[in-house]
Amino acid sequence: MEKLLISACLLGVNCKYNGKNNYNPLIEELKKKYELIPICPEVMGGLSIPRDPSEIKGDLVISNKGNDVTSNYLSGAYQALQLVGISNITKAVLKDGSPSCGSTYIYDGTFTKNKINGMGITAKLLKENNIIIYNENEIERLL
Repeated sequence: MEKLLISACLLGVNCKYNGKNNYNPLIEELKKKYELIPICPEVMGGLSIPRDPSEIKGDLVISNKGNDVTSNYLSGAYQALQLVGISNITKAVLKDGSPSCGSTYIYDGTFTKNKINGMGITAKLLKENNIIIYNENEIERLL
């Protein structure tokens, strides 16, 4: 069975910044076709649950309290990349909008809920390393 990297929050794991999840019922269909490998790069990078919301501003990831958490995001991204390498993973389903996992949009760094085209830290690193990225709105393409 092919392995598929997936944002843990989409599986119902309460790992979002606010301690909640983004469960998607289509995940049940994915489980029939793929071995799901869950990740939360933010937690993997050492951030807590819950944690301060963060957004990408320029080349940095900044929390809503002004703390630079870029190193946590980079650490989690590189751990995810290492995982795909040792697990021979070629595809990932990641939560769009996240400063880690966003694949088509992220928030603009002003904490005003303004979305812009862009990629999160992990999504960008995985894509640069030839991992095909899908977001939660593209799950049906994998079924």
